Amino acid sequence: MLTELSIQDFAIVDHLELELEGGMTAITGETGAGKSILLGALGLCLGERADAGSVRHGQSRADLSARFDIANLPNARAWLANRELPDDDCLLRRVVTRSGRSKAWINGQPATIADLKSLGETLIEIHGQHAHQALLAEDTHLRLLDDLAGHRESVSRLAELYREWQSTRRQLKRLADDGDEIRARRQLLRYQVEELDQLGLGEDELEQLEREQELLAHAESRLAETQFALDCCDGEEGGALPLLHQASQRLAALPGSDKGALANAIALLGDASIQLEEAGRELHQVVADVELDPERLAWVEQRLGEAHRIARKHHVLPDEIVALHQRLTAELQGLEGGDEDLEALTEKADALKAEWRALAETVSAARQKAAKRFGKEVQQQLAFLAMGKARFEVDVSRRDAAAPEGMDRVRFLIAANPGQPPRPLAKVASGGELSRISLAIQVIAAQHSTIPSLVFDEVDVGVSGATAEIVGQLLKRLGQGGQVLTVTHLPQVAAQAHHHLHIEKKARKDSTRTRMAHLDEAGRVGELARMLGGVKLSDQTLAHAREMLDASQRAHH
Repeated sequence: MLTELSIQDFAIVDHLELELEGGMTAITGETGAGKSILLGALGLCLGERADAGSVRHGQSRADLSARFDIANLPNARAWLANRELPDDDCLLRRVVTRSGRSKAWINGQPATIADLKSLGETLIEIHGQHAHQALLAEDTHLRLLDDLAGHRESVSRLAELYREWQSTRRQLKRLADDGDEIRARRQLLRYQVEELDQLGLGEDELEQLEREQELLAHAESRLAETQFALDCCDGEEGGALPLLHQASQRLAALPGSDKGALANAIALLGDASIQLEEAGRELHQVVADVELDPERLAWVEQRLGEAHRIARKHHVLPDEIVALHQRLTAELQGLEGGDEDLEALTEKADALKAEWRALAETVSAARQKAAKRFGKEVQQQLAFLAMGKARFEVDVSRRDAAAPEGMDRVRFLIAANPGQPPRPLAKVASGGELSRISLAIQVIAAQHSTIPSLVFDEVDVGVSGATAEIVGQLLKRLGQGGQVLTVTHLPQVAAQAHHHLHIEKKARKDSTRTRMAHLDEAGRVGELARMLGGVKLSDQTLAHAREMLDASQRAHH
């Protein structure tokens, strides 16, 4: 339950530390005193949207925190444990700056606003003063019934199945709409890939073919010119090498006195002979390697021509054919499974629909059962609230089409007077009646809630007199098993509370501040008297307040 609320520089509160207890706590004060400030600060700690205007005038930021005892809240403890946060206590903190920015912490660790909301849902439940207006929406009826039935997980799974089912149906529609275009594309790709398969061009084959074509095309002239060069080097008639040998021999045959002077020239002639012999061997090898193969040349040129033809056909360069082949093959493979994908998606959609329908039937049966119980319990509460002749029903009917929440339409119906058929709330209930119906429904919802801390913000609006006392008794009964905080203008309700928190606004010349304090018995009598009779309190009004408080407190025991 909520044990502490700290407010610093929020709205017209400069500093406030509140300690709260179990049971029912009434929160009262004159209109405009700032009762909404308390709930506003709590709301920010629970992740509500921040407003820069909520920062107290002249200050840079508002600092708010709420501490909860979670010893008996296993869901909250599990939430903290799953995020490796201390789970022996729970402190939510929110800081809002003048610029409207805010930061949040959970047990001293930075947190997101979504974290605050998620954890807050396990800590406290707030019933707002405009809840009766929400009752006019059928979506609210469905949500309340599902909460009472206790099958939130099934409803969440139902919505998940529905979303997946609809997504699969959309995929099927896209495939069906694109079917003709896909089939035409697939037929074209099959022809193109088959043509490229027949060509079967290898990764580096084109470059190799071009080199081979060049060699084969010039083989005859290459052979002739190489043979000519070889004859120049080592031909029997006029070759350079025989002539060098003759020159060297004749110089070597000269008398010795001249031989020394010619030694260098003879050596150079010898080196030249060696070079020519080496060149001749190289040229001889080339001549031996040159291959005259007209048939091979024709085949190479034909293959190159086919490659260039296909490249022109596909508007690519010849050296891009291999990549084109790979790309078209991959695209074809992706489309080849189209019919199989269509069949698989159809089976998936049918399976999801069947699973959704089976779960929807189960949820619908649970709703039908819960509806009877809900209607009966609200009917009993209406009798307490002076609407015993009214007849309340929860109608569960089939929708015209499937929806994320199932196949059911839920409506709250009321017959305010005997002899009239039940009709939707918006068409029957007056403002006062709607307030009492709303209170009865919220009390039933709170009784079935697993959250022990409940906040009621002026839910008793529109009731008075004996009915107001009964409202107080209902809220007190809820507080006996946990914690109820109720903002009220009715002394009959406030008198029933176990604790009483009074909010007062003090206006000075240059500032306005709100103060909150727990009232002792004398203070409670005075506040109840104010609520009964206004500013000037007579002895009779005080006596009435004393009698009201004594009667309600005796009822506690």
